[in-house]
Amino acid sequence: MKFTKSLLALAVCSSLAGHIFAADLSITEDQKKAEKPAAEQNKKAPSEEAEFVLQLQTALQQGSLENAIALFDSMPDSLSSNADLQKLRASLLISEKKTAEAQKVIAELEQKNSSDIEIKELKIMLAKASNNSAAKSAALKELLALDPNNASANIELGQEKVLKKKYKEARGYYMTALKNDPNNQDALFGYGQTSYYMNKIEDAKKAFNKILSLDPNSAIAYAYIGKLYAEDENYKLAEENILKAIQLDPNAYDYYMDLGTYSRFRGKFKQAEEAWSRAIQINPDYFLAYAYRAGLYDEQNMYGKALDDYRMVIKTNPKYFYAYESLGILAWHEGNYAEARTSFEKAFSYYPQNISYPLIIAACMYKDKRAFEVKPFLQKVMKNYGDHESLEYLMLRLYHDLGPSNAENLITQKIIKEDNTTKKGKMSFYMALYDEIKGREELAKKMYNEIAAL
Repeated sequence: MKFTKSLLALAVCSSLAGHIFAADLSITEDQKKAEKPAAEQNKKAPSEEAEFVLQLQTALQQGSLENAIALFDSMPDSLSSNADLQKLRASLLISEKKTAEAQKVIAELEQKNSSDIEIKELKIMLAKASNNSAAKSAALKELLALDPNNASANIELGQEKVLKKKYKEARGYYMTALKNDPNNQDALFGYGQTSYYMNKIEDAKKAFNKILSLDPNSAIAYAYIGKLYAEDENYKLAEENILKAIQLDPNAYDYYMDLGTYSRFRGKFKQAEEAWSRAIQINPDYFLAYAYRAGLYDEQNMYGKALDDYRMVIKTNPKYFYAYESLGILAWHEGNYAEARTSFEKAFSYYPQNISYPLIIAACMYKDKRAFEVKPFLQKVMKNYGDHESLEYLMLRLYHDLGPSNAENLITQKIIKEDNTTKKGKMSFYMALYDEIKGREELAKKMYNEIAAL
C-alpha cells in the first residue's frame, strides 16, 4: 500500500466526499419542516466535512503536499477519528520528511487498532524514512506475524536481499509477494530483476511483459526488456526497447547509458556518443558516462577528447583507479609526461603489486628530464622485492642503473626463456622502452614490432 500515491489519496477523499454529500442529500421533507435553527444545525457538520474533503482533494490534485498537511490542522472534529484520513495524514507527513509528526499520528492509530495491516505498513514506511533499520525490522516482524504472505513486507525483504546481492533469497520473497498479489508491479519488477541477475531470462521476460500488460507506459519494463535482448546479443531489439523507455522517461540517466552501449555494439558510434553525452547533461557529476565516452573516443583514435573525458572521470570519481591508467597512457601518447607520471603514481598507490607502474613512472621521469628522481623512487620500490634474481627485480635495477651491458644481456636472455606469454610481452615492452630511453631508437622499434607479433 502506497499512501503517497496521489490517486489513492484522492480515492480516499472522493469516497469520503461521496458519503458526506449523500448524507447531506438524505435530509427528508419532514426534517426540512422542522424548526429553522435546528435544520441549520443539522446541516452544518456535513457541510464542514464536505468542504474539508474537497479542499484536501484540491490540494492533492495540485501536488501541494504542504497545503494538504496544513488542512489537517483545521479538520472538523467529526472527521478527526476517521482512520483512513489519519492514515493519509501519516503518509503525507512521511513524504514530507516530517517523521516526528508522522510517528505521533501512527502511534495514535495503532493504539486504537493494533492489528491493522495498513498501520503496520505505515510503520515500515516511517522507519525507512527515518533510516531506522531496527524499527523497520521490528515493523516487518509485526506485519509478517499478522500476514506472512503480505506483499509489502515480502517486497521490502526482497529489496534488502538485492542490496546484499543475495538474488536467490530476494527472488523467493518476490515470489511470495506475487502469490498474495499477482499483479503487484513492485513484486513483478523485483522478480524480473532478480531473474535477470540469475540468468533466468525467460522468467524475467514474463515478469516484465506482465508489467507492460498492466501498465503499457512502464519505462523501466521496456528498459529491462532491452537488457534481456542485449543478453542474447540482439542489439537491434535492445535498442528499440530502450528508445521506448526513453520516450516515456526522457531524463533517465541509465537509459542513455544503455542506449549508448547498444548503439556502440551496432557500430553506430555517433549515436553512442550522443547518448552518453546526453547522460552527462542529465548528471554531469557522475563519472560513468565520461568513462564510456572516453573509451569510445580512444577506440576511434580521438585521443584529445578521450583524455579530457578521463580527466572528468577522475574529477567526478577520484577513487575510480582504472581511469588513472587510461589517463596515464593517453597523456604519455600526447607527450605530457608530467601528467602521465601523476596518473601512474595514483594507479600505483591503488595497485602496488603491479610491476608495470614503477617502471612506467621511472620512464616518465626520464622522458620529463627528471632523471635525478629515478633512483630515490626505485630504491624504495626494490625494497619490496625479496627475490633479486627475478626478472621483475632485474628490470627495476636496470631502470635504476641504466646499465650496464651485461645486465641488459642477462635480462634479454631471461625474456627469451620466459614461458608465460603475458609476462614475456610485458618485459619485452619495458626492455624496448629502456632502449628508447637510452636513445637506441632502431633497436627499440625492432623490439616493439616483435612484441606486436606475439
